[in-house]
Amino acid sequence: MCGCFKVGFNFAETFNYSQDSNYMPSTIYTSGALEYVHIIDQQDNLINLQHTLVLGTEESPFIMKHWSQEWVYEGTDAYEYQSNNTWSRRTFNVDSINGQWTQKVYQVDDSPRYEGSASWIHIDGRSFWESTSYAPLPRREYTKRSDYNITLRRTRHELTNNGWIQDQDNDKIVRDSLGSNYILAQEKGFNTYTRVDDSLCRAAAEWWTTNDRFWSHVRDVWDEVYHNNPNVTLKTNIDNQKLYEILFNMDPKSNRREIRKAVTQFIS
Repeated sequence: MCGCFKVGFNFAETFNYSQDSNYMPSTIYTSGALEYVHIIDQQDNLINLQHTLVLGTEESPFIMKHWSQEWVYEGTDAYEYQSNNTWSRRTFNVDSINGQWTQKVYQVDDSPRYEGSASWIHIDGRSFWESTSYAPLPRREYTKRSDYNITLRRTRHELTNNGWIQDQDNDKIVRDSLGSNYILAQEKGFNTYTRVDDSLCRAAAEWWTTNDRFWSHVRDVWDEVYHNNPNVTLKTNIDNQKLYEILFNMDPKSNRREIRKAVTQFIS
């Protein structure tokens, strides 16, 4: 899953169950990008993969940190999204995680997004991993929709001969104050990662040479937050700025204390 990839993002709302005759489904969403994926941390039972977008032109590339995915072998806990920008830690039964990998997906500012555990399956020439997790709305939706507040993501990652795919069957859920769920609509997602020559992502690799220390500090600060908080609620913005905007504009030489101050002000 590491290397330089041409990525295709494809989403279509398939069914809706709204009682509102004026209901407007999301339009079909397609997008593409060049993305560099590399290992930023590797231990005996952990692999952390960072995704980085390569935008602009080959002559004048613009690099943007994207999401990351941390894989933990037989991980004992995971944060579950509850709605209203709140995540709660749940602990797995030890017997239930035997041989499983927990995928922890983080947003561009390394705040939590969604986490789930399952086994990688290798059968009939296929290698895939499937899990179901509650998650906040993706950016392509929350900038346009306010009629639901949770996505139930059924995700399958499958390796291919020239990369991998992320196949999704998602529910758009309305969760009320009592915790009851109503499925408003469903969607299909199909993201493709097609391997291309690594030279096309050279600018991203060079960018990380300069920025790796900064983002290592950011991850360390978030590790402190996760260690000390079984429940995490995040503010959406402070002074009309989102956390990723603040972090993206900080000096790459900022120390951990400065980064901790920026991050923790968003913890409710």
